[in-house]
Amino acid sequence: MKKILLCCSAGMSTSLLVNKMKAVANENNISVEIDAVPLEMFNEKLPVYDLILLGPQVKFKQKEFQKIADQYNKKVEVINMIDYGTMNGKKVLDFALNLMK
Repeated sequence: MKKILLCCSAGMSTSLLVNKMKAVANENNISVEIDAVPLEMFNEKLPVYDLILLGPQVKFKQKEFQKIADQYNKKVEVINMIDYGTMNGKKVLDFALNLMK
């Protein structure tokens, strides 16, 4: 099972997106675990997840986090601002799954 972690300032807005992504995954029988946490938990959670997605409001952390993630051979990507703003769970899930191919 693939594991996706969403990070944002407090983990609140990404929690809403996680619910939408989970609903799409369930509807399409996609086996995936998706969680949301605040930035402060990145280092703690990184080893457990296959992919880390950042909310657009914290994209300034991507380079810093990617350097850390490189040690685990993992990707840190930023969620498209429009998909994030519209809480488009399908597009964000598709984006994540394509990154993990």
